[in-house]
Amino acid sequence: MTFAPVMWTVWCALVVVMAALWVYRSSLTKDEEDQIFLDDSFEHERSAQAAIVARVSKVEPLLRAAEWCVAGMTVIVVGYYVRDILIHLNVIGS
Repeated sequence: MTFAPVMWTVWCALVVVMAALWVYRSSLTKDEEDQIFLDDSFEHERSAQAAIVARVSKVEPLLRAAEWCVAGMTVIVVGYYVRDILIHLNVIGS
């Protein structure tokens, strides 16, 4: 098997993982409120918002790692095709 199909498969898998994490994080944050609860009667709202923030903070490092992996694989894909172009133009040797 050549390198290109494996490279594209890895890139696509990483993009799918990143997209799934992004969608999951978006579904968590859709119920998040941008307000401060100062009264004690809103303790249930405060605890619900704290639970949302806790779940989002667990997903954020995974999403950030997936984004960096996709960026790294994108550099590899672009580098592969730039090298291929340079070889076909006889700028560098194979």
